[in-house]
Amino acid sequence: MPSDSIPYFCHRLQLAFSGLHPQRIHSLVMKAGDPAGAVHMIRTGRVKAKPTAREAVSIPAEQRMEELASAGIQVLLLGSDGYPPWLAAIPDPPDLLFVKGKVPVWAAVAVVGSRRATRYGLTLARRVGEAMGRRRITVVSGLARGIDGAVHEGVVEVKGCGVAVLGCGPDRWYPVGHRSLGERLLECGGAVVTEYPPGTIPEPWRFPVRNRIITGMARVVLVVEAAVGGGALISARLGLEQGREVLAVPGDIDRATSRGCNELIRDGAMPVLGTAELLEFLEAEGVCGPPTEVDRDPDSNDEKRLSGLEGAIGEVGATVETLMERLGWPLSRVLVEVGQLESQGRVAREGGLIRLKG
Repeated sequence: MPSDSIPYFCHRLQLAFSGLHPQRIHSLVMKAGDPAGAVHMIRTGRVKAKPTAREAVSIPAEQRMEELASAGIQVLLLGSDGYPPWLAAIPDPPDLLFVKGKVPVWAAVAVVGSRRATRYGLTLARRVGEAMGRRRITVVSGLARGIDGAVHEGVVEVKGCGVAVLGCGPDRWYPVGHRSLGERLLECGGAVVTEYPPGTIPEPWRFPVRNRIITGMARVVLVVEAAVGGGALISARLGLEQGREVLAVPGDIDRATSRGCNELIRDGAMPVLGTAELLEFLEAEGVCGPPTEVDRDPDSNDEKRLSGLEGAIGEVGATVETLMERLGWPLSRVLVEVGQLESQGRVAREGGLIRLKG
């Protein structure tokens, strides 16, 4: 992290521990002019906040970092290396992410669905998780009961890569019964991600807020079962607003947990009729797992695309904005493709430039 970013990061970390709603923190920063001013406003009682919030922001960031390091929790600052590139491109990305494990930088698939899923939905979600896990496609979900848990189960069954986005601190598991499932995700090389610091309890209002992270980390959103007005349908709408491809599994027209999916399909979402069709679509979209030496076929479309990106970067390097102009790509695509090159050790970020390595 550049030295000039350290004070900014420290004050952002203090604000994260305040326990305030992320939107309120954002408003305070805008009002104060910077994170340091927002911390001062809370600490001095210039804004209405619980005493616990004032106490929390008074604890030095250095102490917080020591505690986080001893707990094995990494903190990613928006704009820093390692921050998920697709998430960085959404309108309201989290300023900080608290992470256990390692967050993949390549494109992922978000799978969402009803907590009160049917046996049909649970079985299908597990199959989807297994199918994508075998293809090394990163699967992002919320570790909740129902569809979330089932897709994560499928991923870990084949030792695939999964990311669980929590609506609480990284030191807590919700639901408690899914602790072992979350730990298995970590053992398989996945990650647990949240914008809430350790000690944050799973209050109901935190879950709708975290849904933007689930969809924001992905390139494609798959809805397996969703009731009208449920959280899964809200996530699907968020995905559409973020410019994601939204897919839905059709179901019986008289089944409550299928009405949301059926309405999404009616409104233009692509119907998914099986895992083979899903994988074919993802392959066509370039959604895949980390490359192996076998995968790096110089004649493949994926390698040609990445080689073209290297050509656009050139010997002297290029900024993200320059790459957008040269390639005619949107910001989100540039960030993701650069992330793939970074994961392969082919480029590095130096200041504001992206440079070729080797």
